[in-house]
Amino acid sequence: MKPLDSAPPDTESRRPVERGASVPEGVSRERTRRPAGEDEGDPKRGAEEDPRERVNRRWNEILQETRVAQTGIQILFGFLLSVAFTQRFERLGDFDHRVYVVTVVLGAAAIGALIAPVALHRFLSGSQMKDEVVAVAGRFMVCGMVLLALTIGCTLLLLLHTVLTDLLAEILVGTVMAWFAAAWFVLPLVLKMRSGRGVD
Repeated sequence: MKPLDSAPPDTESRRPVERGASVPEGVSRERTRRPAGEDEGDPKRGAEEDPRERVNRRWNEILQETRVAQTGIQILFGFLLSVAFTQRFERLGDFDHRVYVVTVVLGAAAIGALIAPVALHRFLSGSQMKDEVVAVAGRFMVCGMVLLALTIGCTLLLLLHTVLTDLLAEILVGTVMAWFAAAWFVLPLVLKMRSGRGVD
């Protein structure tokens, strides 16, 4: 009678494989799971993950990205709200007041977009719609990042316009916005197109 605790046989040599020993090259082995985020971008990853594992990994990544973006916009929005209650704000011109209003509106819209994935998950939890939630949450993240970049640009314009000439302030803000566009959006698209995988 075969012992119950015997190790599985080697498929090529029919010899038992010791537990904990490495399996020789060419011997089939069951798929093993990798931690979320490990070997990201590996072309073999799709063969190692089933659809449910993939959507769970993508959701966890979105949550991590949301935490980083939310921290930045919340600090910036808190600063913007405090500006309106300072004495110097009353001495600003009409242009600066309009820029301030636009900046606050953009900041509020960015917060709404970045918190939207959490609201989607909460209201649709248990409805078997996680694939749709992940897809929509990813679009909200991109929208929130665009709004966050615009909020930062308008905040810089508001601050620099009070200490520099109008032309110099606009040049500096344009340079910073170009840097954001290149680092946040253009570079990822270029890298993805170079890899030959296209854009989601």
